[in-house]
Amino acid sequence: ALVSAFALLYAIQGTDSDGPHFHVLFQLQLFGLNGAFLTGDLFNLFVFFEILLLASYGLLLHGGGRLRTMAGLHFVIINLVGSTLFLFAVGTLYGLLGTLNMADLAVKAASAADEDVALISTAGLLLFAVFALKAALLPLYLWLPAAYAHTTAPVAALFAIMTKVGAYSILRVYTLIFGSHAGGVADLIAPWLLPLALATLIAGVLGVLASTHLRQQIAYLVIASIGTLLIAFGINTHTSIAAGLFYLPHSTFAAAAFFLLADIIATRRSEMSDRFEPGPVIAHHRITGVLFFIAAILIAGLPPLSGFVGKLLILQAAIPHAALPWIMGAMLITSLLTIIALARSGSMLFYRAQLPQASHTGGDDGSDSQHILTPGVSGLAIVICLLALCVVLTIGAGAVSEFALATANQLLQPEDYVQSVLGTAR
Repeated sequence: ALVSAFALLYAIQGTDSDGPHFHVLFQLQLFGLNGAFLTGDLFNLFVFFEILLLASYGLLLHGGGRLRTMAGLHFVIINLVGSTLFLFAVGTLYGLLGTLNMADLAVKAASAADEDVALISTAGLLLFAVFALKAALLPLYLWLPAAYAHTTAPVAALFAIMTKVGAYSILRVYTLIFGSHAGGVADLIAPWLLPLALATLIAGVLGVLASTHLRQQIAYLVIASIGTLLIAFGINTHTSIAAGLFYLPHSTFAAAAFFLLADIIATRRSEMSDRFEPGPVIAHHRITGVLFFIAAILIAGLPPLSGFVGKLLILQAAIPHAALPWIMGAMLITSLLTIIALARSGSMLFYRAQLPQASHTGGDDGSDSQHILTPGVSGLAIVICLLALCVVLTIGAGAVSEFALATANQLLQPEDYVQSVLGTAR
């Protein structure tokens, strides 16, 4: 709700008029997102996935353009395949277990006949593939960089939460239906999730290093943040899931703010856009540079802000895990590489920028600058508000961590949830 509010405030400065039906699609996207987070029925989850995806197709293409259309075509095709697999998995589970209520599925999957375990496992792995596609888990992340980098800034900011729907679905389904109490299908994705999350983190940061445009770099940072989040979920303990639930809003706020800031920078650099090439000194470069620095600290996980707290909690939760050397090595090295990449980007955009030539000064330039700067100042205020949410998350880290730990306890011990829905003990 917070991300969408600030994205909408940014959009009404002019982006929303670049194409038709922006606000209808925006509200449908919110409807699908909220429904996906709230539903307790697997088929309703499929329906809300389709609603948010249909809206995202239109939002992604809002404003048109060759690159946006190409990225949108790939996005649509890949997600249609994912939706088909989702429907296959849902149909298989309904045919075998006779229900799609998540609490009821948890009970019936745990007591399924031995001859049905293989098919239930297959359906569960199909669901994992679908959720991994939505979350942009390796190797199913290739659609994301182009889609997020070429769409409009407020849409990219809103999409920062869309990938989290896939991560949430993995956490919800594979702790409730295929968790440790699920009999023959218990811990179904345990051998897969953590290695794939580590690989996703590494691949995302390699993309960050190789990026040639700021918005492309932020899109790869979203992939890296998904890898970090799913590492926490892959460790699959109370403390690690709580750490992931703390890291989730941080990464969403930081990525959304960074996408909006990148759009402001690209607009003010005119034809240079957000390419990593030395360009002119932009208007309000000091405050823009400071905001870039804060966003970089948040994304990289440097102290003292919420990115550091989230990563520290994940590393602490990983200490008893057998894969601790891999987890710690991947997270620390990729954090260092992220710092290097963002320092290089900031240097190219701000430190190596050149003052404009004297011939360009004058009344006409002043009036044009004023025309461009007015919405830019409002945009900077919106970015500041999103970054301030990360500061609030840092200040309230203790309370948020306690809430996240209580949530993790409920996820890993779902008997109370099952009983409250079905009225019977599991």
